[in-house]
This record gives sequence, C-alpha cells and structure tokens, in this order.
Amino acid sequence: MQARIVCEGLRSLIGGLCAVMVCAVAAAAEPPHYDILIRNGTIYDGSGQAGFVGDVGVTADRIVYVGRSADATAKRVIDARGLAVAPGFINMLSWANESLIADGDAQSDIRQGVTLEVMGEGWSEGPLSPQMQRRASERQTDVKYPVQWTTLGGYLDHIVRRGISPNVASFVGATTIRSNELGEEDLDPSAQQLVRMRALVRQAMQEGALGVGSALIYPPGSYAETPELIALVGEAARCDGTYISHMRSEGDRLIEAVDEVIDIARATGAPATIYHFKQLGVDNWPKIDAAIARVEQARSAGLKITANIYPYTYGGTGLSAAMPTWVQAGGQEQWLARLRDPAIRARVAAEMNVKGKDWENLYLAAGGAEGIILAGFRSDALKPLTGQTLAEVARKRGKTAEETAMDLVVEDGSRISAFYRVMSEPNVKRGIGLPWMSFGSDEAAPSISGEVFQKYQSHPRAFGTFARILGHYVREEGGVTLADAIRRLSALPAQNLRLQERGSLKPGWFADITVFDPATIDDRATHEHPMAYAAGMREVLINGTLVLSGGEHTGARPGRVVRGPGWSGWPGGGACRREPIP
Repeated sequence: MQARIVCEGLRSLIGGLCAVMVCAVAAAAEPPHYDILIRNGTIYDGSGQAGFVGDVGVTADRIVYVGRSADATAKRVIDARGLAVAPGFINMLSWANESLIADGDAQSDIRQGVTLEVMGEGWSEGPLSPQMQRRASERQTDVKYPVQWTTLGGYLDHIVRRGISPNVASFVGATTIRSNELGEEDLDPSAQQLVRMRALVRQAMQEGALGVGSALIYPPGSYAETPELIALVGEAARCDGTYISHMRSEGDRLIEAVDEVIDIARATGAPATIYHFKQLGVDNWPKIDAAIARVEQARSAGLKITANIYPYTYGGTGLSAAMPTWVQAGGQEQWLARLRDPAIRARVAAEMNVKGKDWENLYLAAGGAEGIILAGFRSDALKPLTGQTLAEVARKRGKTAEETAMDLVVEDGSRISAFYRVMSEPNVKRGIGLPWMSFGSDEAAPSISGEVFQKYQSHPRAFGTFARILGHYVREEGGVTLADAIRRLSALPAQNLRLQERGSLKPGWFADITVFDPATIDDRATHEHPMAYAAGMREVLINGTLVLSGGEHTGARPGRVVRGPGWSGWPGGGACRREPIP
C-alpha cells in the first residue's frame, strides 16, 4: 500500500517514463497480498516427500504461493504452527449421492478433510430411463426427493445448484447402463443393445464421468459377463476414462476376480482400480499374498492397476448379499414376491449355508448370523432393531436366522443395510501400507444432527475412515509415514482419475487444502456409537473457501462438479473427439 502511495506521488511530480520505471521498482518491492495466508505450517504437498515449514497463499479459488515463509499480507491469516498443511483428501468411494440432497454440508467427511466425493460404484444417478426414474422415486428410504434429472451430468449439476460443501465427481455405473437396455433381468445384451449401451457410456463421459464403475456381486450388475464390461470400459477408454470395480468376488473366487479386472484393463487400455480391496471370510484371508502379487505383476508389465481400501474389518452392504442372486432377478419387487413363496424360501435358506457357486455368500463369510449387524431400515416399525445382530433378532422372534433375514426383507420392503464381520485386521493393515492403495469410505456423508440422519445407523467408516488412517495407522501403528499417507489421500487418486489441477499443493492449482494436527487427529466413531465426528481437523478450504474453520463447519457450500477428461466442455472439446461408435 505504501509503495502505491509513493508511486502516485512520483507520477504527479515527474511524470513520463521515469515515473513508470520508479513505480515498477516500488511495486516489485511491495509484499504480495493474498485472500488467505496459511503461515508456519508443516507443508506436505502430496508428492510423498518430507514436509517443510512454510506458508501457502490463496487468492480466489487458486493456490498462488507454496514455499518458505513469505513476506506477504492477507485478508485472513491462519496460524498453522505445529500443524500439517496438505492437499484436500479424495474419497475414492463415496455414497453421498442422497445424503448431499438431504444436507449439502457433508459434515462427516468435511471434518476429516475430504474435499472431493467420488461416486458411481456400479450404480450412478444417471442415465435414467423413464422406468428407472420412477423406480428411483419409489425405492427411496429415509431421504425423500423428486428425481428431477435423467442424465448423470444433470444429477451432478442439480446437487451443485442446491449447494454442497465438497466437490463431487462420478463414474457412470455399469449396472445403470445395463438397466437402461435390459431392465433388471438376467439377460445378455444383443449386438444392437450393446451399441446403445456404449452410446450411453460415451454420453456420460462427455458429461464429465470419470469412467465406468461396476459392482459385480449385486444383481443386476452381477449378470454382466466380461465381454459386456470390455465393451463398456472400451468406450470410456476412448475418452481417457478409467475402470473401477467392486469385483465379482472378494472371497472364494478372489484371484479369478482380480484376473478379470486385469484382463479388462489389458483389453481396453483403461487404467483400472479395485474398489475396497479385501479378502472375505476366514478361509480366504491367506489369499492376500496372491492378490497383491497379481496386481504387482500387472503393474510391472505396464498396466495401471491400483486399489482403494477402508480401514475396518466390518463390511457394509444389504441383507441382499446374504441371499443368492437368482432370487433377486427382475428387481426388488420380484425378489420380495419370491420370498413369500414357501418353496423358494426353503431353497434360499439352504443356499445361504453353502458356498455360492455363482454368487458371493456374505452370510457364510461372516460366520453366520452372529457376524451380521442390522444397520438400516425403511420401516419405522423395524428401526428399533438397528444395531442388533441378525442372530439376536432371530432368537427374539423364535425363528431361524435364515427365516428371519427373509422376513425382515419382506416386512421392510428393502434390501436392509447390514454390517458383516468378514475381514482380518492384519490384512487391512497390510493393504493400507501398499504404495498403490488409496482410500474410500464406501459410505454416505451424513451429519449427526437433522431428522433424517437421526434415523440412520451409519457404519463408523462414514465418520472415521480418513481420520483413522492418519491417527491409528500412521501415528499409532507406524506402518505408513505421514507424507506417504497424505500422498495416497490426495495426489495418487487425483492422478489415477486424471483430474486437472487438483490433488497437490502447487501454485496455480485449485485451493483444496486441509490443516490438521497430526498429534490429535483420530476417529471417534465405533460400531456401538457410529455417529461421532472425528477429531483433529482444524481448517478445510474448498475452491479457496473456508468450509471448516477452527474445527467447526462454516456453512459454506462452494462445492463444484469435477469432471473427467472426456468432458465436452474442456478446451478443444474433451478427449472424446475420437472415432465414433461403429
């Protein structure tokens, strides 16, 4: 400011070129002025290199300075002495689709430093046929909303217009694409149907989808065979998209499922990521060595294969995963109807107690009903059962666990959310330490307040995934360095997803930034009390706006759609300007 005053005075006194030269020197000597200056923090830029003490300057939505202590001023100065300053964290597997409609603050994730929610595990919010749009409305549970969009891009734009704190991105779901043409039946697409399915993938990529996401243990996605997936992923690859998959098996056929992911990547040229890397059931825990070896062999051969994981031994899905897929063919309504037939019920009960020949039996993988915690109901009459094991409810009802599971599904008219005790803690720890592993919550982003979330039994991973990585596995277990954990929370997933100017602290890049205390960051959520915010996160900036300040949500909702490389809105029209679908 003083330099500008001197400069104006010189202009009035001497004018001309001489004044311009003197003013230029004076302006150069003036310290830069930022909107936000984060001072004296230990900066971890996302590269995996050791941190250094310095400053980060932000103007508008961009980082403009990263380096040693700066001679600068700012509208707002944040003292980060003793704290870590890092890129915003990327939730590689988010189910915030509906929770962001109910409450755009996304507090469970924001309070852990998440700045980007990545959705699309098999199902995505578009494209929707009229029938799918109607079903989406009819099958809603606690969160009620009009389905006002038909395309994936339309959904993403819709929630941003409503106002959300985090950024959002999405894969297009292979199940969603299949349902547009084949409904929910166990059918193979004809050649013409497959052409139309590929066209839907291309449309979604041009709207900004990151690639194709599959979920191959759940019908109707489980009905897709490998050639169908290669066709869809190949279309995404033409737009520089990625393939990400909840594999066909994470248990009895784990190695075969890893091979399928690798085969699809090899056939299409698309990078591939394995969702929530795990080994289900005691008998399958030793398979971790072979699974890791398969991935690393593929990487050594030049394929871009990575994975993500959540740091818990309980999985979370529906009671649908405890029953064979044939009984679910045709969709939820036909499944419920079949479960009222005594002969079908007897067959289902029998198959729940043997290894699935062509389906992933999570009932058996959890060791039976004692290993299954009921977590989410549609019916208010059944909500009091939340938090009880399936075995406890069966004993109270005086029925077998298998009968009880079927009864509950019919009574609730839904798949019923449940937690399955299926993983090994040593395997989880080992997976977290892998250099090609990123992280995802596999959950919504709820708040502990609000009527809709009071009815919701969250998995603790919704409130604790990212804080648990940094607190338990970095600080307490010491199996991962802080710098590398930050890399795999930010830059690694950004690179895997081919995001532009996000995931690292670099001048000119978007100002998605976290400031936290490495000594106190920790998860507080448990299975008994899952709705508890994490501790230790101090400040979170998203697109240059403070969303968390002093550990409290500011109410700001600066979230944007983060689009993939095929988006037609990129300069030059995006990466989809390649040969058309034959």
